[in-house]
Amino acid sequence: MKQIRQLAAAIEEDLAKKMVFIGGPRQVGKTTLAKSLTVDEAYLNWDFPDDRQRILKHELPTKYKCLVLDEIHKYKNWRSLVKGYYDKFHEKFRIVVTGSARLDHFRKGGDSLMGRYHYYRLHPFTVDELPLLPKKRTLQDLFNFGGFPEPLLAQNERELKRWHNERIYRVINDDVRDLQNVKEISQIELLATILPTKVGSPLSFRSISEDLQVAPRTVESWIGILDNLYYIYRISPYGAPKIRAVKKENKLYMWDWSQVEDLGTRFENMVAGHLLKYCHYLEDYNGEKMELRFLRDTDKREIDFVVIKNKKPIFAVECKTGEKQLSPWINYFKMRTPIPKFYQVHLGTKDFGLPENGRVIPFEKFITECLGV
Repeated sequence: MKQIRQLAAAIEEDLAKKMVFIGGPRQVGKTTLAKSLTVDEAYLNWDFPDDRQRILKHELPTKYKCLVLDEIHKYKNWRSLVKGYYDKFHEKFRIVVTGSARLDHFRKGGDSLMGRYHYYRLHPFTVDELPLLPKKRTLQDLFNFGGFPEPLLAQNERELKRWHNERIYRVINDDVRDLQNVKEISQIELLATILPTKVGSPLSFRSISEDLQVAPRTVESWIGILDNLYYIYRISPYGAPKIRAVKKENKLYMWDWSQVEDLGTRFENMVAGHLLKYCHYLEDYNGEKMELRFLRDTDKREIDFVVIKNKKPIFAVECKTGEKQLSPWINYFKMRTPIPKFYQVHLGTKDFGLPENGRVIPFEKFITECLGV
């Protein structure tokens, strides 16, 4: 079977030795990827009542070469259950566990599965995966419809809006209800619709709390839930000794950047998604310690992103939708931080400058030339 996800080869390599957990947003393609790893797999989904009963009764389809357990993290004792399956059957068949939540987060009393699995995070499609798709898609398609398979392949504005609404409903009414003991489901759903307007700006729990008429700590808790369910993610500021960097502010981004209406902010979110995917791959496959951060000082000078590898910055990225001159803040922070390379990415065609001084580069070229892993 032709693979259309870059993670497939890495997962197949690790699956020969251990279990593989695949986490990621709802409808990002985790099940399709898991089923594509072998032509001889059994698939059990905790959300299906019949499959749930088979799992609880330990009626496993052991005649297959691979067992895919989907959404099993919604079962309270799932880690002990999966540990038992692996210890008893790992020489007989391979095990893949998928889930639309951070599987490392939903554990109690430590990680009883330590040493038995590798964890991968599946992202929406990115520029470098477009050539793998069965239908030709462009960077503009990715910008307009996001990287989730269904809307990206459909390319229909009306269907995209319906898909947005249905996905929010499923995340809130299925995943949140299953994993969290919260009563304010309608309020969390309202929060989910507000968050795309907060992308790229300093995250203020107080401001959002005023919109929802709830306490700031409640908003913080709800955003944490949506973070754990791969609906949004947050990045922290990067500080250096020679600048007065902000320290407590975070910025928020959507896993589905097509939800963001402002085009400049959507581009920034799309860039964030590509950089986060880069960081997660180096963590999940190579074992590097990666961080995605932003750079802002107290005078509001800012660079959108800084990528950190093993506690050292390796490059920074500024986002511009047009082919503009180099941002003055690049030179300012180049002189005051240990960041070795600066890129200013855009949606045009101009390419000039050097990374050491600040390179203006088309976004698509930046992905293929500078983020090759």
